[in-house]
Amino acid sequence: MKTTTLKILLVGLAAWASACAHAQTAVPSAQQMIEQLKAPAPVPRLRSLRNLTVETTAAPVADTNNASAQISTASNAIATTATAVPAVKPSLSLLIQFDFNSAQIRSESQQALLNLSHALNSPELAPSKFAVEGHTDAKGQADYNQKLSQQRAEAVQAFLVKNGVTVARLTAAGKGSTQLANAANPLGAENRRVRIVNLD
Repeated sequence: MKTTTLKILLVGLAAWASACAHAQTAVPSAQQMIEQLKAPAPVPRLRSLRNLTVETTAAPVADTNNASAQISTASNAIATTATAVPAVKPSLSLLIQFDFNSAQIRSESQQALLNLSHALNSPELAPSKFAVEGHTDAKGQADYNQKLSQQRAEAVQAFLVKNGVTVARLTAAGKGSTQLANAANPLGAENRRVRIVNLD
């Protein structure tokens, strides 16, 4: 009985591990990438207070000898200023695999980049320009990470150009470890990524 239970448990664990591995290596389709990178439809301009923030300004120092000055100051102590919240640009992060300490794209990541090239050449995204950002984890020296991330961004840009994306639509930028995806785990694999940002 114990042996049968143990076998069932091991088979269940193996299936779970296989499903997790598949989920981590699943390549998003070109259509999924298009949906992620599409600029949102323009919102009609309405007279509304949505997307505004209210800031409190410090009250000016009142003249303690003048009661009317104190009343005037109190009534003007809170001033509001409307500040529009900046829009977030559509982006997509891909865990592109490179050879160790290299900008050579590994074969297992080429399908994701082929899908990306199809997405960028689609009618929905063809008018847009994109930033190709290289990101590293926090292991190693900051200047080395910066240089490596720039080389990797340029390698992805070159791959996309080779597969039909016009070079004028792409800008490569290395970010090093300055924008960690998971700041709680600076050495985590999720920080080593390529991010595509719609600049339009």
